[in-house]
Amino acid sequence: MEKYRVLVVEDDKEIRDGIEIYLKAQGYEVLKAADGEEGLSVVRSQEIHLAIIDVMMPRKDGISMLMELRREYDFPVIILSAKSEEVDKILGLNMGADDYVTKPFTPLELLARVNSQLRRYSMYQKKLKAGMESSDHIYRIGGLELNKEKVELKVDGEPVKLTPMEYKILLLLMQHPGRVFSADEIYERVWNEKAVNSDTIMVHVRNIREKIEINPRKPKYLKVVWGVGYKMENQS
Repeated sequence: MEKYRVLVVEDDKEIRDGIEIYLKAQGYEVLKAADGEEGLSVVRSQEIHLAIIDVMMPRKDGISMLMELRREYDFPVIILSAKSEEVDKILGLNMGADDYVTKPFTPLELLARVNSQLRRYSMYQKKLKAGMESSDHIYRIGGLELNKEKVELKVDGEPVKLTPMEYKILLLLMQHPGRVFSADEIYERVWNEKAVNSDTIMVHVRNIREKIEINPRKPKYLKVVWGVGYKMENQS
């Protein structure tokens, strides 16, 4: 079984060391950094499978680190934010974070999120590696073409990079054009667990729109059904 390497970026040494203890108890290898600059140095020198990044840090904050990370890396990122940092939490998701945990948190809650993200990321990586050997399974809606076996999206013939979370959500919706999914249902199908953070779906949908729509404010494909949920508009 592969031993996953988790990076913890947190300026509070007590929290940083506490997270390390619980992750190591679960069999994870743990690397630590006290700020975003140090965290980026670790990422560039080691293979990282998941990062836990605090929002508020000296030298380079978590959002700035995340923005730089997403230029090169697609491993899952969980951000840590205080309850008063609602804006930072949403900004983090917009910048490419996969999930967030609000301080104060229980170790079990954080471990559940880490396990869930690594499980999905592992499946995503396996599909990427196996894609060239598999037969095509393509979903098309208008100018969108999603190849499930190659884990690849093209918009009007041009390849578009999605995060693992965005891919999973878009695949679900494209597999059922015209069907409305509530945020809770999307969360439960994508995370494979009971919905506890379905507010994140709204942010991921916004990010997907930025990538697939000509005008995200007037979407052609990914529509909101107010008070109900989201759907892919059937273009046939």
